[in-house]
Amino acid sequence: MQTDDPDAMLAQLLDSDLSELLSISYVVLANNQVTNRHIERVHDMPVQCWSALLATVSFPGLRARDLLHLFPRPQNTVSRALALLEARGLIEQRPCPQDARAKRLYPTQGGSDLLATIRQTARLRQDEIFGVLDAGERATFLALCRKIAAGPRLVTSQVMPDQARRTGMPLDAGVSDARSPRDSGDSGFSSGK
Repeated sequence: MQTDDPDAMLAQLLDSDLSELLSISYVVLANNQVTNRHIERVHDMPVQCWSALLATVSFPGLRARDLLHLFPRPQNTVSRALALLEARGLIEQRPCPQDARAKRLYPTQGGSDLLATIRQTARLRQDEIFGVLDAGERATFLALCRKIAAGPRLVTSQVMPDQARRTGMPLDAGVSDARSPRDSGDSGFSSGK
């Protein structure tokens, strides 16, 4: 169907044979246009940095490699984000007591304070986006997102195996550990320093 109406084109795409992938992509990309760009403009904090700061404040002492599990991104992107956060004095790396070569990440007071400001605005944005859903719909949406996130094929793929390599995630580690890049060791990866 030929149309010049952008809303009609969007509806057609969201009803296509790729409806699930296109729907989630549309929501994420539209949110990025507002939320992530706002945080980047106001706080000079790209999404990979403020998400790494969120994880560091939430889990003081986490390893850099843990960020790959929490926010699946290429390893070099995470390394650059950590280098920027450290250069701005928002996080610090400390040697792991069990392995001096491994580093643990900790927020500074400035990092915690900045994240508190970002969180306050992000919570308001979250309510703005999801305000179209009633409480039951929000609960269902979150349950479905958690189910997808816990599934064995979100960050690995049999049909697109080359992409797992780009994200630093295992290519096809099997169902039991396909989501986790972690190993039994305590080593992280370089933060680009």
